[in-house]
This record gives sequence, C-alpha cells and structure tokens, in this order.
Amino acid sequence: MTLWYATRAFGVISVVLLGAVMVLGLLTTGRRAPLRGPAFVVTGLHRSLSMLAVAFVALHVITGVVDGYTPLTWLDAVVPFGSFYQPFWTGLGAVALDLMIALIATSLLRARLGLRAWRAVHWLAYACWPVALAHGLGQGTDRGSLLLLVPTGLSVLAVAAAGLLRLGADRRPAPPHPVKHLEGSLR
Repeated sequence: MTLWYATRAFGVISVVLLGAVMVLGLLTTGRRAPLRGPAFVVTGLHRSLSMLAVAFVALHVITGVVDGYTPLTWLDAVVPFGSFYQPFWTGLGAVALDLMIALIATSLLRARLGLRAWRAVHWLAYACWPVALAHGLGQGTDRGSLLLLVPTGLSVLAVAAAGLLRLGADRRPAPPHPVKHLEGSLR
C-alpha cells in the first residue's frame, strides 16, 4: 500500500512541477513576455524545474509498475492505450510520458537539431501538461480527494493566469527593434 500512496504523491507533485514549468515558460519567453529577468536565472530555473519534474515522473512510473496493486507493465508506461488497467487513463499517462521523452531528447540534441526544429518540437510541452493533468484526474480511486484536487486545482489556476497574462502581453505592441530605432535617430 505504501507504493500506491507514493505513486499518487509522485504523480501529483509531477503535475504541479510541470505546471510551474508551464507558468515560467509562458511568462518569460518570447519578445513580448510579461516578465523579464536575467536570462541565465530564468533558463536555469526552467531547466531545474523541468529536470525535477522528470525525476518525479520517473518515480511515479517506477512505483506504479513495481507496485503489485495494479497490473501495469513497463510497456504500458510508454505504449498508449494498451494497458489492461484503465486503458484510457493509463494511455493518457503514456502519451504524456512519450511527449516528455520527445522534449527531453530534442533538448539534449538541440545543438544538432537547430533552434527552429527544437522549437517546433518544444511546442509539445503545451500538450504534455494537460494530458498529464487529465491522466491524473481520471485515474485512480482517490481522484475526488482533496489531497489530489487542491494542488491540481492550484496548478490549473496558475497556468490559466499565466496564459491570460501572456495573451495580454501578446496584444501589446512589440518593443521597437534596436536597429530600426537607431536608424531612425541617425536621420
């Protein structure tokens, strides 16, 4: 029973961390980002939160498979919708894990892929979090528990607020391009 509780806890922590990564990404990237900070701090925090989320997802998967409470296999963790145990909800978890693996792989190969290809794949992050969220809310016998709903709800509110702030920032006029600004002052 301890592994079952650990699996649930690691899953909730993973969703909250993935939500924090989403919030940070929404608020700090792009030319019209609502928040600015030193790039090395923002990038370092984003990378650290992402790696922490990966660690907790790994713990979630490991404890879920090792625990004998559900008949999950290692294959069920990565092949969507093939599990005998709640195939739809487990399948969503596998989809989220597969998306995360793609994000990790392309981030490790970023220098070889180029920025444009990496960025195209990195948009999968916007699908990873809600799919993981749906997996967590749909699976398990305790899905109506406050211990699950409160942190998940706070994560949803934080991502929604960051998304709204980002949309508002995207509607502002773009800051002047430094070269164009200088050209105008030389005339």
